[in-house]
Amino acid sequence: MKSTNYSKKVLDHFNNPRNVGTLEGDNVAVGRVGNPVCGDLMDIYIKVNDEGKIVDIKFKTFGCGSAVATSSMITEIAKGKSIEEALQISRNDVADELDGLPPVKMHCSNLAADALHEAIKNFKEGKKGPTEIGSARYACPSGEISETKGVDAYLGKGVHEGYEDLEGMRGKRVIVVEYGNESIEYALELAKITGRVIVMTPLKELAVDESLQKAVRRSDIKLLPQSELVEISGGKTVEKVLIHDLDEDDNYELFVDAVVIPR
Repeated sequence: MKSTNYSKKVLDHFNNPRNVGTLEGDNVAVGRVGNPVCGDLMDIYIKVNDEGKIVDIKFKTFGCGSAVATSSMITEIAKGKSIEEALQISRNDVADELDGLPPVKMHCSNLAADALHEAIKNFKEGKKGPTEIGSARYACPSGEISETKGVDAYLGKGVHEGYEDLEGMRGKRVIVVEYGNESIEYALELAKITGRVIVMTPLKELAVDESLQKAVRRSDIKLLPQSELVEISGGKTVEKVLIHDLDEDDNYELFVDAVVIPR
């Protein structure tokens, strides 16, 4: 991301995100909103004490730089507040704390607020929250963002919305879009049968367990940090993808045979 397009606070929270990770245990709930195809998917984890205050909060986000920054910011805003106070945090509050967002990116702060509200709703209902990406509440407003082009056109023709087809990837050039431990576990299994596995994430580092991060570093997997998928193209099957470098604010192409995205 170039500083000419974003405030210093947005760049700071993107480059140095606060409270990345997950929470487990009693009095923990997670809210998930978004759509992995359109490029923004957020998990907000909250831990609430007996007095109803959010004593800890973490996030895990797949999406653009603004999505990461807004997720990071909302964890700072909400921590220490009561769940009733946190329910009042709006998308405008998040954007204001970041000293503004480009109009086309306002949906990102909306998602961050929605994810927090969803976590609180799940906590009140005694639910931990969604356990599968497929159960996410889709909250991407129509027309506000540019969806990854080519997903529907190449579904089943090189685009895979899950982690079932392992043997079919043997010897192929595969991009795995990182979203949580399962995606990285799958990539590591892929690396055993093909030496051309690429993992991409919008963050500087993978938001997964430390043991998996170490395993990736020891493997032949190529990691593309601060990257998002823009377009998938080819002939009868997938042949290449267009990647956006969030750090340099530039696009480049890679030739691949398959793309694995969260579902």
